[in-house]
Amino acid sequence: MKFTKMHGLGNDYVYVNGFTERVTEPSKLSRIISDRHTGIGSDGLILIQPSKVADLRMEMYNADGSRGEMCGNGIRCVAKYAVERGLAPGPKLRVETDAGIKAVECVMAGGKVASVRVDMGLPELSARAIPTAIAADRVIDHPLRFGGVDYRVTCVSMGNPHAVVFIKELHKVDLVEVGPKFEHAPEFPNRMNTHFVRVDSPTHVTMRTWERGSGATRACGTGACAVCVAGVLTKRTERAITASLPGGELRLKWGEDDHVYMTGEAVEVFTGDWTH
Repeated sequence: MKFTKMHGLGNDYVYVNGFTERVTEPSKLSRIISDRHTGIGSDGLILIQPSKVADLRMEMYNADGSRGEMCGNGIRCVAKYAVERGLAPGPKLRVETDAGIKAVECVMAGGKVASVRVDMGLPELSARAIPTAIAADRVIDHPLRFGGVDYRVTCVSMGNPHAVVFIKELHKVDLVEVGPKFEHAPEFPNRMNTHFVRVDSPTHVTMRTWERGSGATRACGTGACAVCVAGVLTKRTERAITASLPGGELRLKWGEDDHVYMTGEAVEVFTGDWTH
C-alpha cells in the first residue's frame, strides 16, 4: 500500500489515495500505522476517497482507531495532495467530510500549494448539538471542576466537539494529566477535544491541545477555529486572530457571514510503501 506522510503545523497524518488503493480495515490500520515506535508514526490515518457530491472525500481516523468527523489541519493536506497530484483541478475545490462539504482554496507558488484557506462553515453553539450534557442552551464560560481545580469552559462544535479553557498561566497546564479528564468527562458524551488558551492580545492567542483519540498534538485546526469563536463569545478577542500552536501559526476569522475561515500551511514529508 502506497502512503504519504503529511502535516499541518506538526499535526501529522498518514494519507492514502483511495482512488488507487483499497483499505479494508481502516480503524485497525490507523492504530498500527500511527504507532511512533513500531509504525510510521502519526496522529492518525486519512483516506482520500472519491465522492459523488464533491471533488473528493476525506475519511479520517484517530491514532486510537476512532473515526473523526473533521480535521482542519488534515483537510489542508488533503487539498494539497489532491491538487498537486491531479485528483482535483484546483486551486478551489470542495471536500466532503463527515461534518459536511467544505470549500477549500489553495494558494499556489511555483506550481505547488503554499498554503490553504478553508471555509470551515458555521460554528455550532447549541449545548445539545455539540453535544454536552451540561444543562444550558449554550456553554459559555461555564464552571467545571476536575481534580480539585476549577475551570471556566466554553464549548463549540466545528463538526467535532471542542472545549475551550482560557487561562493565564498556560505553561503550568499538565496536558497529560488534565486532558483525559476533559476527554472522558460525563458532561461530554462523545468525548471532547480540549484547548487551553492564553490571550496575548485581542488579535493573538497561544494555545495547547488535547485531542480525543490522539492525546497532546502540535496543532488542531478545528480547535483553533473553536478558540476564535470562543474568544468572541467571551469578549476576549476580536473576530480575526492569529493562533500560535506548538507546531506553528494559523490565521482565523469568524466572518460577518458567521462562517469561520482558517488559513495555514500543508507540508508533505515523505512517501513510501506499507508492506505489513
